[in-house]
Amino acid sequence: MKLAFIIDPIHLLDPCHDTSVALIEAAQILGHEVWITQVNLLSVVESKAWAFLQRVEVVPVQLVERRWVAANPWYKLSDSCLTSLETMDAVFMRTDPPVNDSYLYATYILDYIDQNKTLVINSPSGIRGANEKMYALQFTKAIPETIVSADKELIRQFVEAKGAAILKPLGNKAGEGILFLQSGDRNFNSIVELSTLQGRVPVMVQTYLPEAKAGDKRIILLNGEPIGALNRLSSGTDFRNNMATGGTVAQTEITPREDEICTQVAEQLRQDGLIFVGIDVIGGYLTEVNVTSPTGIREIDRLDGTHLGHQVIQWIEQNLKSKK
Repeated sequence: MKLAFIIDPIHLLDPCHDTSVALIEAAQILGHEVWITQVNLLSVVESKAWAFLQRVEVVPVQLVERRWVAANPWYKLSDSCLTSLETMDAVFMRTDPPVNDSYLYATYILDYIDQNKTLVINSPSGIRGANEKMYALQFTKAIPETIVSADKELIRQFVEAKGAAILKPLGNKAGEGILFLQSGDRNFNSIVELSTLQGRVPVMVQTYLPEAKAGDKRIILLNGEPIGALNRLSSGTDFRNNMATGGTVAQTEITPREDEICTQVAEQLRQDGLIFVGIDVIGGYLTEVNVTSPTGIREIDRLDGTHLGHQVIQWIEQNLKSKK
């Protein structure tokens, strides 16, 4: 197969952590040709999506004393060439949030790929329609009590009724801007004013789940089926469990309740073309559905001895065979 990955600049990626690198590496090991590009290098020519692509070859990471170790340098690039994306068997949209104008315009360009010829992961329209915070709200039996609002008084009433809550900006990633709210906090007005840009932008407010102290579980779904999970634990100096905020990771298993949540979301994910997804679960409640560039593969493989990237690429192989 020929695979293209739309990623952030490759020199900024961490080969020992980034799932995009794990997928590229797996594709290469399985004998496929891998190309990379960025959102600013996409174009529409004669009503078809094109990109300036570079062929990439990576040196696989090695597990040494339970830690991934990368070569230096760990990748090699060819010269750039303008190529129709429909010459690829699959295109991965793996640019990190925020989902800003540049990101959205990239998904509009990707709409001009004929998905009967080239599989796009994840679906451009699916990504646009699946805000990673808001998307979870449709699964009412899975989520904690939640409101979305820019209204200070409505947020105040919710926090006072619950005693404590978590405020989340709707467009950030990796725990950025997430705040802990408590009834009676003298900073409440300032926190909400700053987060909502003086009442102009809505935020999500969820009841605080004390089980968060035991971790925030990331479950990786492939075409709606769970293939691996890890538990993220706070550093102790921060209530957030995200790896990007200094949190650590631990081995875990998927509980019956979490398996039930996966079943609840699976069919909708498939309908929306959201093939590679990471859901976040705390205390048996779904808190987020990550569809832009979900991560966690490197950590799960290290802890469980799995090869999730290989599973993803092999799924694509089988998917494409079934269409022929």
